[in-house]
Amino acid sequence: MYTKKEEYNPKTTEKIGEKYKEILIAIGENITREGLQKTPSRCAKAIQFLTQGYHINPDEVLKGALFQEDYSQMVLIKNIELYSLCEHHLVPFFGKAHIAYIPNKKIVGLSKIPRVVDIFSRRLQVQERLTKEISECLEKNLNPEGVAVVIEASHLCMQMRGVEKQNSITTTSSFTGIFLKEKKTRSEFMNLIQSKLA
Repeated sequence: MYTKKEEYNPKTTEKIGEKYKEILIAIGENITREGLQKTPSRCAKAIQFLTQGYHINPDEVLKGALFQEDYSQMVLIKNIELYSLCEHHLVPFFGKAHIAYIPNKKIVGLSKIPRVVDIFSRRLQVQERLTKEISECLEKNLNPEGVAVVIEASHLCMQMRGVEKQNSITTTSSFTGIFLKEKKTRSEFMNLIQSKLA
């Protein structure tokens, strides 16, 4: 039987919960009504979950799964789901990351790349910095021939408020090494992330 286990610091949860109570009161809500009685505590736990990336070291995650391997072709993981919070309005943005690297006698366990995406996503972010942080982390720890990162995301701060453009997608990219220097390699990466292989 599956049991979901989440652990939170009780003092931190209480402290954050009190702030949410103040916010609810400030917007005119009645925090004693049934539907809102547990909301401050739920929100306190949710914000801790959504920002847990501050407490995880992505370098350690990668270094724990590095392997020597004589492989020098592109390694690509595409359509990695990501969910983050915009640091300007604290509302979500979400989408997909496409990440590739060309090994330099060293590969990393495939699950660790999506894990790195999660770690940086679970912080207050802007998409531009998120893209760069993922790229720099892989570059530093793998020392590859090159890294390519493309993120496509929808931002609720644009869709629910402000300009209210529901169908807008923001794309950011970061290329290093061979992906930056050689157009052919970069084009291969772009073609692969757009293709639907059978």
